[in-house]
Amino acid sequence: MTVQTERPPSGPTDVVKTDGRPADPGKPRERARSLAPYLLLLPALAATLVFLGWPLVNNGILSFQNLNMRQFILHLTEWNGIDNFKEVLSGEDFWRVTGRSIVFTAVNVALIMLFGTLIGLLLARLGKRMRTFLLVGLVLTWAMPVIAATTVYQWLFAQRFGVVNWVLDKAGWHSMADYDWMGSQYSTFFVVIVLIVWMSVPFVAINLYAATTVIPKELYEAASLDGAGAWQRFTNVTLPYLRPFLYATTFLEIIWVFKAFAQVMALNEGGPDRLTEILPVYAYIEGMGNQHFGMGAAIALLTIVILLALTAFYLRIVLKQEEDEL
Repeated sequence: MTVQTERPPSGPTDVVKTDGRPADPGKPRERARSLAPYLLLLPALAATLVFLGWPLVNNGILSFQNLNMRQFILHLTEWNGIDNFKEVLSGEDFWRVTGRSIVFTAVNVALIMLFGTLIGLLLARLGKRMRTFLLVGLVLTWAMPVIAATTVYQWLFAQRFGVVNWVLDKAGWHSMADYDWMGSQYSTFFVVIVLIVWMSVPFVAINLYAATTVIPKELYEAASLDGAGAWQRFTNVTLPYLRPFLYATTFLEIIWVFKAFAQVMALNEGGPDRLTEILPVYAYIEGMGNQHFGMGAAIALLTIVILLALTAFYLRIVLKQEEDEL
């Protein structure tokens, strides 16, 4: 006599843990999803540590050494503690250059944000053809290498055959025919500021125009129906949408202008008589020019500290304004 037994179901069976509870297959997937963003950040973090972190650590170590050409050739390590920082902070040159760098940064950032905002708003109002033409010009300006742009400005403001002097002479200012733009502190700074503003405005203008494209058109229509003028539409509709962008862009421009080394160095090497040196140029001349590498490293480290203090002060102002608005 045969006994029939029940056949097991053909479908998948639940996996049972040793404690009798069914396993949850979703938990490993959730854990993998939560780790995915950190895994994607690992290459960027590794590159930052290799190309930024390690040189910064080496610079910090070098700032505590007495290293000149003799020690460099003989591979000698002479530690002098904080003597480099004492010498830098006790001298008048460092504080004079620091004040000059802060004023230089403030003037450049103010002009960059002013002209960049105006051109960005202009792009939003232009027709398609004129907007494309202006965008191409801005992109070409932005893409121009720094040294190439500096060389062009050296030609433009040359004393004997410069285009600027020629135009001013033809316009009636005959005393400017052979004017030496690199012969004084203020005229040299004028050329440097024009160069930096010219190279930085495209970034602000293009990004601000992109920000205006996300503003709902219905808001402008509603403001017009309420009788709002052009200035009221700008302050009540456009500006609130652009304010976060303006804060972030100003922050980036402060960092970019404060460490503008190539333009000042390539244009006139901080001259005349070192009157146009800003902190990055000052660190290079003291370190590489005077072959006191430990001193240059200390100045570079102090430059980073000052830049962090300036950005922290700016971010504090921005966060306070945002809290007041809320």
